Amino acid sequence: MSASLIDGAEIRGRRILIIDDEDANVLLLASVLEREGYADIHAITDPTQALAAYVRLAPDIVLLDLMMPEVDGFQLLEAFKRHDRADEFRPVLVLTADSTIAARRRALALGAKDFVSKPFDVIEIALRIANLLETRILYQRLGARADRP
Repeated sequence: MSASLIDGAEIRGRRILIIDDEDANVLLLASVLEREGYADIHAITDPTQALAAYVRLAPDIVLLDLMMPEVDGFQLLEAFKRHDRADEFRPVLVLTADSTIAARRRALALGAKDFVSKPFDVIEIALRIANLLETRILYQRLGARADRP
């Protein structure tokens, strides 16, 4: 296994937002994250409140379900894109029971950085989250260097 470029504590200190209308899914993801050492975990089960939470919390990663009532994950992906700077890397990991190629393509085209079908392997999800957070941290470091005179 290769050495990480980022300290694990820095990765685990990042803010995570879970958006899923099913309480059981939120509880499962939160327990996996807590077991991995993450503490800054926020969850929304009402998708109509998801965009406001996204803006207010400025999460480092979003774990997003696609199939939700009133506001679905595709609509949220579009809204997130409108609120982020063009040079910002804020990963969205889609976790959904809709494993069709059309759903995958549409989610990725709308800005999702990864896509996993439910039911999922909890160890794989933890690894994917850590990898996406590591990439976000590296993007932020590069941005900070570019901003220096």
